[in-house]
Amino acid sequence: MSRVITIDPGKSKCGLILAEIHEKKVYKAIILKSELLENYVRNLIGAEDISQIIIGNGTTSKEIREKLKFFKKEIIIFEEKNTTYRAKARYFELFPISGLQFLMPRDVFIFNKNLDAISALIILEDYCKMKFTLNQNLDFKTWLK
Repeated sequence: MSRVITIDPGKSKCGLILAEIHEKKVYKAIILKSELLENYVRNLIGAEDISQIIIGNGTTSKEIREKLKFFKKEIIIFEEKNTTYRAKARYFELFPISGLQFLMPRDVFIFNKNLDAISALIILEDYCKMKFTLNQNLDFKTWLK
């Protein structure tokens, strides 16, 4: 099994994905305060066999890489250009609108939602050059505070 962690870094919050590359499945998708990231990743590495960490090259990526130096395997910095913008479209691929909701403007469904975990998913999909599916009905808006 080849599990990876992908992080969409930010100053105040980060999106994080735990996925299995060979199965093309996402097992965890969360948003957490940036100050909690190091401990969360340490715990995740203790519980899972992680082969690599992929970090988007945007805001605070260098600082996050420094904090995760305890990870003795591969840490990759990867392009994350336009992932936040693209996350809106990917949201509707993952959670399609149905029924009468189809008549409402799409922005109503993502208004005030944090899409950082979906941005992390896009970073992973761009890096692997393939789409991933959800292992279960994950809530990409989950905050760990």
